Amino acid sequence: MIRTAFYPGSFDPLTNGHLDVIGRALGLFDRLVVGVGDHHGKEPMLEVAARLALIEDVAAPLASAAGAVLDVVSFDGLVVDAARDAGAGALVRGIRDGSDFDYEMRMAHMNQSMAAGLETIFLAAAPRVGFISSTLVRQIAAMGGDISGFVPGASARAVAAALGR
Repeated sequence: MIRTAFYPGSFDPLTNGHLDVIGRALGLFDRLVVGVGDHHGKEPMLEVAARLALIEDVAAPLASAAGAVLDVVSFDGLVVDAARDAGAGALVRGIRDGSDFDYEMRMAHMNQSMAAGLETIFLAAAPRVGFISSTLVRQIAAMGGDISGFVPGASARAVAAALGR
């Protein structure tokens, strides 16, 4: 039986924190489906197609090293529906701090009430990346700051291109 997990997020942009969670989840599951949320009410920095390509390119070596399968998909509905469509038995969520935990626990309870049997697995952020958030990365980049320490090189290049730099 193949153990499949679904890791949802906006990944706008893909950060080193996201890669930490992806790499560790690939070590726990046979197949990881990274779901890029396409929320029509939000104005993303990077288009969905760019985010999908970034994740596929940057995370493929991690999947290969772990001997696991990596799939990257977009979704625009409920996470539980996207996870079900992917054949996942678990949701993977990264936790940076207590406020993340409080929010993620509420989401886990809601998801569990909508999709019994879909377990949520929390992975604590590694200390070296626990402070990174896509929101802060976007803000730093928009103000002309250097984001290279927080994102893979491909993400830094994509953000620079999106900002016309």
